[in-house]
Amino acid sequence: MDTKYFNPYTDFGFKKLFGEEGSKDLLVDFLNQLLPPHHQIASLQFKNPENLNDTAKERTAIFDIYCQTETGSKFIVEMQKAKVNFFKDRSLFYSTFPIREQAEKGGWDFKLLPIYFIAILDFHYDEQEEMRKFRRDVSLKDQDGELFYDKLHFKFLQMPLFNKQADELETHFDKWVYFLKNLETFDHIPSILNEPIFNKGFEIAEISHLKPEQYENYHKSLLEYWEVKNVKDTAFNEGKAEGKIEGKAEGKIEGKIEGKFEVAKALKQQGVAMDIIIATTGLALEEIEGL
Repeated sequence: MDTKYFNPYTDFGFKKLFGEEGSKDLLVDFLNQLLPPHHQIASLQFKNPENLNDTAKERTAIFDIYCQTETGSKFIVEMQKAKVNFFKDRSLFYSTFPIREQAEKGGWDFKLLPIYFIAILDFHYDEQEEMRKFRRDVSLKDQDGELFYDKLHFKFLQMPLFNKQADELETHFDKWVYFLKNLETFDHIPSILNEPIFNKGFEIAEISHLKPEQYENYHKSLLEYWEVKNVKDTAFNEGKAEGKIEGKAEGKIEGKIEGKFEVAKALKQQGVAMDIIIATTGLALEEIEGL
């Protein structure tokens, strides 16, 4: 099926919307919907998204978007396509990088600037359905539920749990989530989103505005998105149901193969050149022509 706008859950789409100099205002507007009044952002600058530990043997953190405000507050913004093991642990580990890079040589007094880890999740990370919340704001609190430390915050958005329709949107934040979740399905700009900030988002996301190289990169990113979703979701669900290593392996293999055919079929329907489909899926010409 042809789509007018790209998928914002892809690496290409997410960084195109939020991770470029020309779209900073979109990122600032989105982040401000998640922040308290005293941490509102006026402007920001992008930082190196790859952070290395002290030695080459230690693990590297590569963020989707890493930025800093004019006051020094740091933000990690992640788009997670599919469920991964120890996601909460990973989030906490990633937050240690902007903490450690604030360390100063000499007589440093350990004063830190605020850090926010914001994750947009295209899956349910809560195992138990009754425990699931669309938005979860996490900070350090004491035994009475009172805020203990106001410089380390986590914001998790479980996008599958947001089901509001256009006539149910109440806040600017609602509009942002509605925009991100449904962008790829729109064939025109809904009246509820006919505002300057969203109009700019729609303009950036229109596939016809992409240059040939960007168009090819987007489709490669889209293939990766579908494969990751298909393989990991299949492996997780089958592995959970069967509780066997064999079941997980079969799910990965079958899901990956099936995913390639689904991707090839979708690209073919969108009129993508055959050589690009072959390059991105690894399928033979005969296999693609038979779809």
